[in-house]
Amino acid sequence: MRILHILNHVREIGNGIVNVAVDLACLQAKNNHDVAVASAGGEYETLLAEYGVKHFELNQSRTPLNLIHAARNYRAIIRDFQPDIVHAHMMTGVVLGRCLKADSEYALVATVHNEFQRSAVLMGLADRVIAVSHAVAKSMARRGIPEHKLRVISNGTLGSVRTRNIQDYSPVELQRPAIATVAGMYQRKGIGELIAAFAQIAQDFPQAHLYLVGEGPERQIFEEKAQATGLSDTRIHFVGFQPEPQRYLLAADIFVLASHRDPSPLVIPEAREAGCAIVATNVDGIPEALDNGKAGVLVPPKDSSALADALAKLLSQPHLLKHWQDQAQQNLELLTVGRVNQQTLAVYAEVKIGFRNVICHTLKKS
Repeated sequence: MRILHILNHVREIGNGIVNVAVDLACLQAKNNHDVAVASAGGEYETLLAEYGVKHFELNQSRTPLNLIHAARNYRAIIRDFQPDIVHAHMMTGVVLGRCLKADSEYALVATVHNEFQRSAVLMGLADRVIAVSHAVAKSMARRGIPEHKLRVISNGTLGSVRTRNIQDYSPVELQRPAIATVAGMYQRKGIGELIAAFAQIAQDFPQAHLYLVGEGPERQIFEEKAQATGLSDTRIHFVGFQPEPQRYLLAADIFVLASHRDPSPLVIPEAREAGCAIVATNVDGIPEALDNGKAGVLVPPKDSSALADALAKLLSQPHLLKHWQDQAQQNLELLTVGRVNQQTLAVYAEVKIGFRNVICHTLKKS
């Protein structure tokens, strides 16, 4: 098949949507498909080229003048590459793929990552809509996406072409016991609740340290919140974006993801593979990523006291901590990019067969 992936950029900044698309493009090219990516570009262009994935420049910034240029460029890319499948990973790409299809015979596939965004309903313009968790699929169905279009392919990141084998990473030196999160500095990631929870247990566990791995526009808000606890710089550490977060995960005793909303976080498979005991909120696709609570402790969202209680139990009971570290590493074969790729290719094949049947039926009638 000739497969064209459309996304906003291919920058190496920890964006989960970009990471999923880059993994798919490289694996599909490795499986001898003709693959291209259209985006505004970025650091991953080098990796894509290593796998034989062609990159087309396509700036989808949403200004009137630029969208006119994007429409013209998109048409030129379609004429040049002539894809069988156009796989859009963000809203603008779906709109371009549907509105500018004209007489092109490609099938349009969309992956819904952040279904909580109002614009996510536009992903329903595609012929098939891939949801990254069952929770996302149910939400999209409630918002009017026909169920016959929806397919669930849960995220998996283990074995990614972007990373090395977990045993090839050297853990950073952290002060133990170490609690860590790897997340963008956004309110919806629950960073504020995590800082508050750590402040609640800090006196009872004076050796514990909290490491916040990630960057984002609201970092200053969280730094001020940490300073107000009196623990900033001594026991709460902001380490910023790390290109190899695995080094922190391998060194951490407990990994926390306190998100308010999270369709299917890629970091949970990575934390599981690293052998962290995991505490995460019971929202969206997080329970699915934790085998519905078998691979990690689930707590209510936006509840720093419940989070603090869960952390205190793990820190005060070494046997319980070890239990959840062991549980995290079970059933990892379900969390691989290879599985995601095979299921995605099956969706492509299904939608192409449907297209051929429609064309044949139309020709017979004429």
